[in-house]
Formats: sequence, structure tokens, C-alpha cells
Amino acid sequence: MNDILQYKEYYASLSYSSTDDVFHGKVLAINDLISFEGSSVKELKIAFREAVDDYLTITH
Repeated sequence: MNDILQYKEYYASLSYSSTDDVFHGKVLAINDLISFEGSSVKELKIAFREAVDDYLTITH
């Protein structure tokens, strides 16, 4: 798995918590804090796309 995801014009850093058994992500290079998580890579990617889409709905 790459350390960075891309969706539209947005990028996110990724990490994994072995304590919680959950993947975490944070959208990069914006002034707001957008984080997301998933229990699998597939869930993480979906959560990232949903977070970006929600952000765009609010800001545009």
C-alpha cells in the first residue's frame, strides 16, 4: 500500500494502528482538518473519497 492516497485534487497521508486494528488518514495541504478511518484498505479509500466530497460540498 502506498503511504499517500489521491482523489480529485486532494492527497491524504495514511497510518495504521495495530492497537485499534484500524487504518487512519488525514487530508494534506488544506487549512482544515479532515481525517477518516477504515478497518480495511477498501473502507479507508471509500472513507477518504466521502470525506473529500463532504468537504467540497461544505466549501463550495
